[in-house]
Amino acid sequence: MTLFKARSAAVYGIDAHLIDVEVDFSQIKLDKEQFSTVGLPDAAVRESRDRVRSAIKNSGFEIPPTKITINLAPADLKKEGSGFDLPIAIGILGAYGALAIKDLDDFLLVGELGLDGSLRAVPGTLPIAVAALANGIRNVIVPASNAREAAVVEGVNVYPVKSLIEVRELLNSAATGTITATPLAVKADDLLNETQHFPFDFKDVRGQHVAKRALEVAAAGGHNILMIGPPGSGKTMLAKRLPSILTPLKFEEALETTKIHSVAGVLDGEQGLVAQRPFRSPHHTISDAGLIGGGMVPRPGEVSLAHNGLLFLDELPEFPRNVLEVLRQPLEDGTVTISRAAMSLSFPARFMLAAAMNPCPCGYFNDKRRECMCTPPMIQRYVSKVSGPLLDRIDIHIEVPAVEYKELRGGAAAEGSAEIRERVLAARRRQHERFGEAAERTKGSSKGAGRKVFANAQMNTQQIRAFCVLESDAERLLERAMQQQGLSARAHDRILKVARTIADLDSAESVGTRHIAEAIQYRTLDRSYWA
Repeated sequence: MTLFKARSAAVYGIDAHLIDVEVDFSQIKLDKEQFSTVGLPDAAVRESRDRVRSAIKNSGFEIPPTKITINLAPADLKKEGSGFDLPIAIGILGAYGALAIKDLDDFLLVGELGLDGSLRAVPGTLPIAVAALANGIRNVIVPASNAREAAVVEGVNVYPVKSLIEVRELLNSAATGTITATPLAVKADDLLNETQHFPFDFKDVRGQHVAKRALEVAAAGGHNILMIGPPGSGKTMLAKRLPSILTPLKFEEALETTKIHSVAGVLDGEQGLVAQRPFRSPHHTISDAGLIGGGMVPRPGEVSLAHNGLLFLDELPEFPRNVLEVLRQPLEDGTVTISRAAMSLSFPARFMLAAAMNPCPCGYFNDKRRECMCTPPMIQRYVSKVSGPLLDRIDIHIEVPAVEYKELRGGAAAEGSAEIRERVLAARRRQHERFGEAAERTKGSSKGAGRKVFANAQMNTQQIRAFCVLESDAERLLERAMQQQGLSARAHDRILKVARTIADLDSAESVGTRHIAEAIQYRTLDRSYWA
């Protein structure tokens, strides 16, 4: 046999596409082996010939010097990465008759080879396993350190291997109809349940009752939040505890989030599944490509790594303005589209934004205990680094003042995350029931078209009108606030969304006066904070 085919996959975005690795060699022996790879391979794939040659030799196999041609089909898709090492090596062994099995259509192989024939981890094995399942391939062979994430996919047999020799033995045993190796079994529900513990708890926070209440409202409705206060007031401390009151990930959310982390190469191999909502906190020196994603072949950035979780931006005005402006699309659409000459890819980016900033360069504007040394022009330049359109996409902005000594040293125990989380979960259940019933009523009609709504923050204009029904007193209060504070139409909608969440926390059907009043208090920047 001079032609042999193995199956692998290439990852584009967060999805994988099957690739046929076809190996052909000439019968004519040469003085020196000729090795060529076609099918739009990148540099890492072209360099695989040296790794594969050494891995085969050091695994005890002898390949005569002939011309070897590797075709990666379909040829019009660019192939990148070192994951094709294993299928290329197996294809070569099969073409030269070193394998007992002749048909690998029911096997998908991926992995990087070391010069000694050992297998190393590669990114993206979870979407590769998903692609195998979707295409009816029952067996997936991956490096041992990638096996847990691939085994999360039910319906495929995932075989963890450590060397090229192990792969050959596994395939030879398959030729007799009895595979000797045992596929790895992972129960996703167990992974989700065993990791529901958090290193930070709200019971550690002294004082800041208004800020903690605002964070509870934000978590209950999925609202973006901005905290403004002097250094040391506890803004970062509060943000780090926000994940402890968010709703747990559902399996579908965990799978999608894990695919992103797998493709980006940041998934812990021992973890296998991202079981907690991500918390990403990039430094303010990050580039726009690092935040939004990019590269010659686009890779997910921080906003996609925070998908289904929380993105925390500390010292918000210190981020370059062009970096902050790229947040507008994901905050509005929940996706990021990155276009390059070779391809255009979209990554999910539906996250909750939490941001913190000082009120001025020195940090002590409006502070009761320390004098601010900044001039009005300095404060204006500092604040103007955050654009109005970005602030418009943040539902809640609150002041976080310095903690008083009595509160800091008080003996009374603060409310813990577990109690707050119960209220958040109850409010989210009400929202799921409301939006689920609305989706059923509009199923099959144009009104039901569009993305699903899971939280109050995601409501569109029609849903705001339908679900944010105000009592008469609340209507008058909102009208008075709009006129006196000169609020915009966007701020009007933000207040209604937040008020609906507060009503859900109170188990109220309609939005009352106290709900509107509290929501208005969470619009600090609309009240001329720097005046």
